[in-house]
Amino acid sequence: MLVRVSGLDQPGITAGMMGILDEAGAEVLDVEQVVIWGRLNLGLVVSVPGGRDLLRDLLLFGWERDVEVDFEVVEDAPDGPRIGGHAVTVLGERLGPEDLRVVTEAIAGADGNIERIVRLSRYPVWSYELLVRCAEGDRLREALLSACTRHPTFEVAVAREGLARRAQRLVVLDVDSTLIQDEVVDLVADEAGVGAEVADLTERAMRGELDYEDSLRQRVALLAGTDAAVLSTVADRVQLTPGARTFCRTLQRLGYTIAMVSGGFIEVVGVLAERLGIDHAHANRLEVVDGLLTGELVGPVVDRAGKARLLEQIAAAEGVPLEQVVAVGDGANDLDMLAVAGLGIAFNAKPTVRAAADATLSVPYLDAVLFLLGLSREEIEDADRLDD
Repeated sequence: MLVRVSGLDQPGITAGMMGILDEAGAEVLDVEQVVIWGRLNLGLVVSVPGGRDLLRDLLLFGWERDVEVDFEVVEDAPDGPRIGGHAVTVLGERLGPEDLRVVTEAIAGADGNIERIVRLSRYPVWSYELLVRCAEGDRLREALLSACTRHPTFEVAVAREGLARRAQRLVVLDVDSTLIQDEVVDLVADEAGVGAEVADLTERAMRGELDYEDSLRQRVALLAGTDAAVLSTVADRVQLTPGARTFCRTLQRLGYTIAMVSGGFIEVVGVLAERLGIDHAHANRLEVVDGLLTGELVGPVVDRAGKARLLEQIAAAEGVPLEQVVAVGDGANDLDMLAVAGLGIAFNAKPTVRAAADATLSVPYLDAVLFLLGLSREEIEDADRLDD
């Protein structure tokens, strides 16, 4: 029998129900409870021994506590393993019924069944997590991404539900236009008086129109003769992406390792890592002779392939399987890194990167990535209060 209890939430309702079931010798086979805006919804599947007048006792309890109690005879649960579970995260500046209709219709069209919906946040964006049972995960993902493309008022990410998702313990971040709002090489170029020429090369490289290493060496060559002191000036100028501090602080409190892998310059990236308490920082190194930039790089270039190699090396050093690594980036030089990680997230990314990533976010807040990991706004704020 399925017993449903609904009404104003108050202490002791669940305890009272369990007491009645215990006295009747009933067996509880399943139970779920949720409170929405102060209203209780409690469901219990129970097996009732013959000859016990359980219904009368439950109805009397509901009358005494001013809650509704109803019943339904249900069949045994289906045998065999359950079909695959997927966590579907929906995000938007403000999600309305039209957005949720489109999402849920796409799920139904892929023969998916929604088992649970949980609100994750209303700030800085609205987000919901849906637990969906679907036999064909690729079909579910394609249906949702197609719906998202047709309705750009929301974004959606699909991840396999299970232990691997909950055990992700390494996050690898691109820096320029991801962790920070700037392109470091462009800021250095501004200080050197060659900003326009370098910015054009940077934009073309991020779109994948130019070989990354060739374009980087061209840009660095334009910096020749610049006083190396400008690197300290640039480190002070960089602007963190909104939500970056919350993002890093929350992950660190949860025991995650954070790494920065950048095609920029370690002279700036290293300062950022120290300020944010980030564990690993890798970037290109500028050659300096007699206090001036020579226009050359020292050591191997951190390019598209280099970023993926570094991610693998950091994961191995930390003892984290690749399927438990999250990578976040925006440009073409992040594509290999996003592909290697268990969850690759395109953050305010170029179209080619969005098309290749496991999940996309086009909101200006880096901490919105936390919702893709299943964290709620309340959990983030609770962590802040505990730390205070």
